[in-house]
Amino acid sequence: MLCIEELIDLDPFQQLSQEQLEWVCDRAQTVELSAGEVLSHEGDLACRLFILVKGKIKITRRSEGVEIPIGQHEAPSFFGEIPVLTDEPAPVTMRALTNCHLYQLKGEDFRKLLHECRNFERMVFRIMERRLRGLESFIRGREKMAALGTLSAGLAHELNNPASALVRTLGEMPAAILELQRMNLVYGQRNVEEAHTQDWLRIRDQGYDAILNNRLDPVTLSDRENVLLEWLEDYGVKQAWKLAEPLAEGGVEVETLDKMMERWRNDETELREMGLHWLSLSFEVMSMIKHGLRGAERISELVQAMKSYSYLDQGVQQEVNVHQGLEDTLRLFVHKLKCGIQVQRNYDQHLPKILAYGSELNQVWTNLIDNAIDAMDGKGLLEITTYHCDRFAHIDIIDSGSGIPPEIKTRIFEPFFTTKSVGRGSGLGLETVRRIVENRHHGTLSFESQPGRTCFTICLPKSAPLGN
Repeated sequence: MLCIEELIDLDPFQQLSQEQLEWVCDRAQTVELSAGEVLSHEGDLACRLFILVKGKIKITRRSEGVEIPIGQHEAPSFFGEIPVLTDEPAPVTMRALTNCHLYQLKGEDFRKLLHECRNFERMVFRIMERRLRGLESFIRGREKMAALGTLSAGLAHELNNPASALVRTLGEMPAAILELQRMNLVYGQRNVEEAHTQDWLRIRDQGYDAILNNRLDPVTLSDRENVLLEWLEDYGVKQAWKLAEPLAEGGVEVETLDKMMERWRNDETELREMGLHWLSLSFEVMSMIKHGLRGAERISELVQAMKSYSYLDQGVQQEVNVHQGLEDTLRLFVHKLKCGIQVQRNYDQHLPKILAYGSELNQVWTNLIDNAIDAMDGKGLLEITTYHCDRFAHIDIIDSGSGIPPEIKTRIFEPFFTTKSVGRGSGLGLETVRRIVENRHHGTLSFESQPGRTCFTICLPKSAPLGN
């Protein structure tokens, strides 16, 4: 049985009268735990206050499928007041680090004490506030790390394709360039007249222009490739299909080949076909350069988007281009969007820059867009609309998902409230959005939702003084 001496080791209980202490001791039930045994799981609908008189209790919270330690209770201490007073599921898992001896008090008995003793109530709420702040601080840190992990995974996925293409291109180019140099030397040994050589160079340069500027549409390109393949096979070129595609990309006509290759048809050396191979390989090298350049530009674009997203090279507060922030965020989510989500942009091109905390504002776009993608289960329409009136900029983020159930609409901005399973959602995403929009930027956040259309509207002052 719990004794009064064990209770008064705890500050709040020192505020209770002798009669109240005896009342607690009569109602407290003994709990014994062995090391490693779980006292309560995260998500449990626990409604008990625990009083630990011997041992240590480890506190963990599940994040992305992993149990993360966030602290411990060491005797003498009490805990469990948060779910008792909020009527919410337990926010953490508690497991015995050592053999533990503790007592549990029913939730209704604990609340009765709070109502009867103002000083006891005051001290309990102060302790509860500190614990909630610590839990919130931990979860916000994990949220940021999780968001960074999600964005990093998406960024790595998007960087992989252009990086691989660039590596592949650079790997193939040395052999191609060496072969071109060899053919140039062989050709030069024949002392061909300047005019014929200039014709080859002109055809090559025209092909370069066609490749770099995409002069041919896919249908024309396919038709020309078939015609060239037939000509090359008739000429006797082995593996003619390897030459047909690059020659077609270079815009070469069969009439041009007839004219240029006429003098070489009866040549018994490699020069009989070398002009064709030289031209084809020249176009292949130019295509390599073109695709490599595109890959490098894509890498640069993604790195710049990440840099802009986090405002690495600017102060905390700056003039922010809202459209740029939205686009940077969309680029980082492209791996999720391209699987079946259409993005429709309705941007007000006259929307001015606003004074804002850029990286924090990007957290708003990240949370809302990520929620919209989840709501659509990977398929649907994401619509982003911007406009301005008077002193405010308005941003609507609309998804075609299943909508927010009416019974939880009043709770979605509450800290720790989430509809996701344990370990997947912290319940701080929308609370973070609200805090950044309303507290940091003195704006407003509202939403409308029904099946097939959910719209979050952010209203931000264009130049109002900012708070902390």
